[in-house]
Amino acid sequence: MKIDYQEPSKDLLMRIDIHEKYGSANIDMWTNELLQPKAGMTILDVGCGAGKLCFLFNDYVKGGAKITGGDFSEELLEKAREKNKKTGANIDFQFLDFNEKFKFEDGSFDLCTSAFAIYYASDLDFTFGEAHRVLKPGGRLFVSGPLPENKQMFYDIIKEATNKPIPPMPGSSRFKGDIFSTIDRIFAKTELHKFENHLTFPEVAPFIDYVRASLGEDRRLWTSMFNGKDEYEALIGKIEEVAKKWFDRDGKLVMTKVIGGILATK
Repeated sequence: MKIDYQEPSKDLLMRIDIHEKYGSANIDMWTNELLQPKAGMTILDVGCGAGKLCFLFNDYVKGGAKITGGDFSEELLEKAREKNKKTGANIDFQFLDFNEKFKFEDGSFDLCTSAFAIYYASDLDFTFGEAHRVLKPGGRLFVSGPLPENKQMFYDIIKEATNKPIPPMPGSSRFKGDIFSTIDRIFAKTELHKFENHLTFPEVAPFIDYVRASLGEDRRLWTSMFNGKDEYEALIGKIEEVAKKWFDRDGKLVMTKVIGGILATK
């Protein structure tokens, strides 16, 4: 299945900020506890964006790992390189298109990670095959992404506002199915781990910021809901009305992020 997907970087950064501000659980802590990165490791982060996971691992091992971050977006890579310079980290950020052959030798890495990115690959067999190829024997792949039950409140409010079915999301609609089964077929051992984060919005405005940032995920996914700027703003208005009604009823808006982590060993 061909996924034509490009998320505007400002929307991605906005959502990360909202998760950190209003969330009850720390996904960074969960990731580190699960993976236990160690000094001396070679690590590749695919779809690294502005380098969040790379910097997380670098801090955890106090600069003792050789970390490479690859992404398709030069804009996000530039942000990562700026932070790299500012913090004095020594992470190698480079262009990487996960729909093309990875430019690394076989058996180069101990750990290959991808947070909320690699599952948008056009050909899962090819991309996860590349991840497998560049890992050392016994090396691990870690892929995180939304499970089907992720952010149910967000979808329920949109359904109530529009009376329309939610279009299938390439991440959550494929994660437990196509993605898990593809990785399971390629790797020797595969496990699914689960992380929950309750985002409590103390007012409607930051929830609407989140809605805008989420609908900004390639707008072609949402063409059944709106077409063009006027229809988009009208949709936001309807969603805001429903969100206010829910907020008045409950005194807050609580959205649960339900994230899967697929951990596989070569």
